[in-house]
Amino acid sequence: MKKIISVVGARPNFMKAAPLHRAFLKYQDQVQHLICHTGQHYDLNMSKVFFEELELPKPDFYLGIGSGSHAEQTAKIMIEFEKVLLKEKPNLIIVVGDVNSTVACSLVAVKLGIKVAHVEAGLRSFDRTMPEEINRLLTDAISDYLFVTEESGVQNLANEGIDESKVFFVGNCMIDSLINYLPKIEKSDVVSRLNLEAKKYIVVTLHRPSNVDEPSNLKEIFFQFTKLADGYKIVFPIHPRTRKMLEQSGLTDIHKNILLIAPIGYIDFVNLVKNCALTLTDSGGIQEETTYLKIPCLTLRDNTERPITTILGTNKLIGTKYNRIYDEVIFTLQHDQKDSQIPPLWDGGAAERIVEVLMTSLNQTNQ
Repeated sequence: MKKIISVVGARPNFMKAAPLHRAFLKYQDQVQHLICHTGQHYDLNMSKVFFEELELPKPDFYLGIGSGSHAEQTAKIMIEFEKVLLKEKPNLIIVVGDVNSTVACSLVAVKLGIKVAHVEAGLRSFDRTMPEEINRLLTDAISDYLFVTEESGVQNLANEGIDESKVFFVGNCMIDSLINYLPKIEKSDVVSRLNLEAKKYIVVTLHRPSNVDEPSNLKEIFFQFTKLADGYKIVFPIHPRTRKMLEQSGLTDIHKNILLIAPIGYIDFVNLVKNCALTLTDSGGIQEETTYLKIPCLTLRDNTERPITTILGTNKLIGTKYNRIYDEVIFTLQHDQKDSQIPPLWDGGAAERIVEVLMTSLNQTNQ
């Protein structure tokens, strides 16, 4: 019996781990698949909601790391995850995405001689000021299996000298979850609960420090939102830290059509996106989900590690000149969108392809 531990640390990881867990259930007689939640995303209530909605079992290990600087968080995860590996001695660990848990757990495993599989490998923004870019580069450099979501990832890894025998273009586990839960997503009543009308509102998600931690940027962003709110409702699931920044910036008189709501679960959130007129975001995952759902997406960044969403998909980079937000949104809403396409292998089968590669490889090492 083989033993594999999948690591999750923050909400985007849960959507990628859930289809992997389902795929491993077909091999229950051959492999024990365990889940380690590092607790990097420390809102336990929200973690619980995501685990329940995605039908993930209670984590086998919860490290309870919590917040801290990048160095503190990474170091704490390494110390606690090492204890798990020394006790469990798995054949392999799986890390997903690009959060601190991803790189921390990879480093620990490799130094103990345990193989590492990186799901969502090869993505590059080419912006090393982003902590996620450093996490991606380091994790890919030391992983044994690199599972890629889009063709740019294959080319990036080749350019970095990664042995092509380690690289597998398999598709997107995030889209696996979206496809699997679409029937449940369509039954959500979140649009009516928030007193919204389909295609008459905009969904906003902003979390990058450059966008929300600088008072002058936040003021300009909300000035643009206020202009938009005369014609559209704006739904902004807002992180407590960003809400605090609003108060500190003196932004307390918010337009009645700007709905600042608490973070919500996966099912409700995707339903909101599916029924909106447009999303405005700085999140990587939402660029992918809107591409699959064919919803216009404006990304408030100068770069993206997911270029396929701008080439085939519905995503457009609008940079960080915040005074352009209103004009970009209105232009997008008033013009027919380009004919977008769903990228290759974003078909709901990525996790099954990943698990098949891993099980074949592990069984061969047994012979």
